Amino acid sequence: MKSTFRILVVALFTIAHAMAQTGVIEGTVTQGKTTIGLPGANVHLEGSTVGTATNGKGQFRLERVPVGEVVVVISSIGYTSERKQLMVKASETMRLDMGLTETVLDLPEAVVSSVSLTGGLTGLKEIPGSAYYMSPKEMLKFNYTDINRTLSAVPGVNIQEEEGFGLRPNIGLRGTGSERSSKITIMEDGILMAPAPYAASAAYYFPTMGRMQAVEILKGSSQIKYGPYTTGGAINFVSTQIPNTFAGRVSISAGSFANRNIHAYVGSSHKHFGYLVEGYHYGSEGFKELDSKGKTGFTKKDLLAKVRVNTDQGAKIYQSFTVKVGYTDEVSDDTYLGLTEEDFAANPLRRYAASQKDQIVSDMLQLSATHVAQFGERFRLTTTAYRNAFNRNWYKLNGLRDSTNASVDLGALLENPTGFNDAYNVMTGDNSTQANALQVRANNRSYEAMGVQTVFGTDLVTGKVTHGIEFGLRYHVDEMDRFQWDDWYAMDNGLMTLSTEGTPGTESNRIESAQAIATYLQYKVKVGKFTATPGLRYEHITLNLKDYKKNDPARTGKELEERSNTVDVVIPGIGLDYAFSDHLNTFAGIHKGFAPPGSNEGARPEESLNYEVGVRYNRFGLSGMLVGFINDYSNLLGADLAAGGGGGTTETFNGGKARTVGVELQVTYDLLSSLTKGFGLPISVAYTYTRATFLSDFESTFEGWGTVSSGDDVPYLAPHQLNVMLSLEHKRFNVNISGKYMDAMRTQAGQGEIPADQQTDSYLVLDLSASYNLFKRVSLFGSATNVTDAVYLVARRPYGLRPGMPRAFMVGIRAGF
Repeated sequence: MKSTFRILVVALFTIAHAMAQTGVIEGTVTQGKTTIGLPGANVHLEGSTVGTATNGKGQFRLERVPVGEVVVVISSIGYTSERKQLMVKASETMRLDMGLTETVLDLPEAVVSSVSLTGGLTGLKEIPGSAYYMSPKEMLKFNYTDINRTLSAVPGVNIQEEEGFGLRPNIGLRGTGSERSSKITIMEDGILMAPAPYAASAAYYFPTMGRMQAVEILKGSSQIKYGPYTTGGAINFVSTQIPNTFAGRVSISAGSFANRNIHAYVGSSHKHFGYLVEGYHYGSEGFKELDSKGKTGFTKKDLLAKVRVNTDQGAKIYQSFTVKVGYTDEVSDDTYLGLTEEDFAANPLRRYAASQKDQIVSDMLQLSATHVAQFGERFRLTTTAYRNAFNRNWYKLNGLRDSTNASVDLGALLENPTGFNDAYNVMTGDNSTQANALQVRANNRSYEAMGVQTVFGTDLVTGKVTHGIEFGLRYHVDEMDRFQWDDWYAMDNGLMTLSTEGTPGTESNRIESAQAIATYLQYKVKVGKFTATPGLRYEHITLNLKDYKKNDPARTGKELEERSNTVDVVIPGIGLDYAFSDHLNTFAGIHKGFAPPGSNEGARPEESLNYEVGVRYNRFGLSGMLVGFINDYSNLLGADLAAGGGGGTTETFNGGKARTVGVELQVTYDLLSSLTKGFGLPISVAYTYTRATFLSDFESTFEGWGTVSSGDDVPYLAPHQLNVMLSLEHKRFNVNISGKYMDAMRTQAGQGEIPADQQTDSYLVLDLSASYNLFKRVSLFGSATNVTDAVYLVARRPYGLRPGMPRAFMVGIRAGF
């Protein structure tokens, strides 16, 4: 007994002595030079297991730190790491406050504002309007490859799902219309990415979400810098940046429907040289069930390389030259053919036999060269030359003929299958009596876009007034070459057999092109707590069409028809901001909205007057933004897109007066923000209310609008959208749950109660994800999307009903160095 007592006393004495030989380090990690705390940052002693993570306020506490000289390392995803050498004394508490610099782009901090839409999380409060920055840390939570799911957490974004994987998204901002994301400005690293953003803006190519490092969304008056589309806003995808030191990452995952994903990159920076090489492979067997047991999946591959040469970082005139080369190819067994009401109710995942030949094959080559010059601390100049070449052929069912050889429209057939019984039977696999029963169109198109853009900026201080001036100039040309044809098939025991092979160029045979000169001037003046940012944009656009007609596939010009349309527009805007404190500010803005028209006669540009007012707060683990907006259209522009249920001519048409009103709310709070034990429990809420209403009576040949009366609601806009995300975060693991609610959408223009056959479903989808750090740079991760396996209707266009993505699981491993 005495022996046990002595051992216990000795043990307690040893522990007490050891504790007396340790100290404590505590402090706050902030975002750059601001006073805003950085939650979830890793704080550890170099060469030891002593470590923790900052809480929701950015605070940390390291206990039992050995006495003597130690090195504290502070790091966070999306920020540069910092090291601090300290001398720890026994039984003392030391204070260490540190600001981490965001690595939004691999450019000097002063130049970032000229290239980035937001300047990262630290730059958001400098924007006099609504903006959102989805950081690398936020992107990793769910590791989404579907842009629709990624953007569901952002207020003010309108989405219409289509094929379930987000390959060809339909995205709008503030009620602009979502068809093929054709009414917003889409960029990657500040370069226009729609295949032909002026001549044919429908985005049949979209930047690959899974390889992006961050996403920026800008709305309000500041977006006039990023035309040509200034009504709703701009989205910029930030690709993987060249790392500061030798680093890389490999991520491998697999899951339901034979989904597979491999993403790898490696890069480094030296004194005068940097590079990055990246590869991305994404594929699936698909979740649709084809009657003929064929393929319904896809394979998409990206390769990307960057090389940078630069002067010394401290040079009097810092300069860098970066070349970026990217290539993407995709083969997708996708279709525009949906289901009838009855068939959707029986099996929403079914695909008809008549879509068995449907497939899109595409490739994209992007080239850019960027020169950056920073003249001291005041002047900066960024110039980029770029060229994008996109080719695609979407081979898909376009029509049928019944037993009497009468043509049957697919939209009419899906709405009323009993009225076209012969055609319905052939579509579902019955033998056809006509050899040419199924018309399959080769929607073969090639796109090219190129240009040069330059931005000059300077910052000046006169007394107590700060001035910022930015001037931008862009020369851009693009074109779309349509060279299409029709093949005809017979249906034989559920299988399609080619009966008549078409001649390329005999269906659609034309070239649409555009030349544009755009320039803007923005002035930012700050006096005390008040900031005003007026700006002016000018666009000179010439749109051309050369139609060689269907009878001249050789393009001899014997039936050539040409037309052109020239537009000159001045786009003014001003944003105002008042900072009550470092943590609370209010803003308001007004600017002109614009979208270029087509080349067709009588087409006028889309024009609107847009207003917003909002408030932004960020302190003590609580951040949020509340914005109200009005877009008042003098002319709402529509386009005849097959994706929107039209004929696919891409002709634009005037929709007259319209008005969109809405509210955006974003709130994030760490429920454990007061704790300093390394746990975080942030909850994020994003809500959007949107209502868009026609204010004119008109007749439209566009199926989605039809006959419109003043007061009708614009279709495919959900009045209410809500996303709630809750995360449990620790330095070793995190668990996340996300819930997305989408209100029912009207599928045709109208007012009052929505008829059952003219609406999509309202739905709630739950997603789960988790990750666990096995080692310092190795982690396991997994997710489950649509956990409850909810069945919901996302669209009735272009032909028939379409389901959302069913439940899917994914697991993977990620390793970095």
